[in-house]
Amino acid sequence: MTHATATNQGPSAADTTLVKAVARAFRWRRMMEAGRYGTIDELAAAEKINSSYVSRLLRLTLLSPAIVEAILDGRQPDGMTLPGLMEPFPVEWWQQPTA
Repeated sequence: MTHATATNQGPSAADTTLVKAVARAFRWRRMMEAGRYGTIDELAAAEKINSSYVSRLLRLTLLSPAIVEAILDGRQPDGMTLPGLMEPFPVEWWQQPTA
């Protein structure tokens, strides 16, 4: 059995956990920017989720566009997982792992 790498994964190889997390983070950011919620605590209460989790997930909106596109296409770097992305990462796109 061969292991899929970032170069041979097809669209079906997308990590649904990562895709859903990125989509949710961008949806939440849009809601905050639109003024629907004034604080992360208000958003968390409305979503019935811990505000710490909301804060960590919102950081995914700071990923470089190349990484976001790679996640959505199933081409994220090997070993990239949601738990790993929940840890602090550089906000400067040039310091983030290449997709």
